[in-house]
Formats: sequence, C-alpha cells, structure tokens
Amino acid sequence: MALIGWTFAFAALLGALALRQDMPVGGSASLSNILLLLALLACPMVWQDKPLGISRKQRIVSGLILCFCLPLILLPSA
Repeated sequence: MALIGWTFAFAALLGALALRQDMPVGGSASLSNILLLLALLACPMVWQDKPLGISRKQRIVSGLILCFCLPLILLPSA
C-alpha cells in the first residue's frame, strides 16, 4: 500500500512541477496547487503517525473531492 502512495505522490508532485514550469496559461496554477495538495495527501511518510489526527479514510475522501472538483476548475470563465 505504501508503494501505491509513493507512486501517486511522485506522479502528482512531478505533474504539479511540470504545470508550473511548462504551461503558465489559464487555470494551470490552480491545477498545480491541487496536484501539490494531492501529493501531500498521498505521501505515506508524512502520514505514518497521523500527525494532524487525519485518518486514511479522510485523506482518501479529500483526494477524491480534489479529483471531482477538477472539472469546475477547467470550465472556462464566461
């Protein structure tokens, strides 16, 4: 399970860094912030001892909320 967490954390971190560096248009800053937050939520080393009292279930739900809010950020502002 930790290997999956590390994989998601590194993928989200590298995706966030790529968005900040290569695509400075539109909502890329918001997407980059979401990916950084998702990388923090997925990192197993940070959450090993529950430093903030946040359980694994709460982290999974907050990650799903971030993923499901993504279309709201990608909608063009009219």
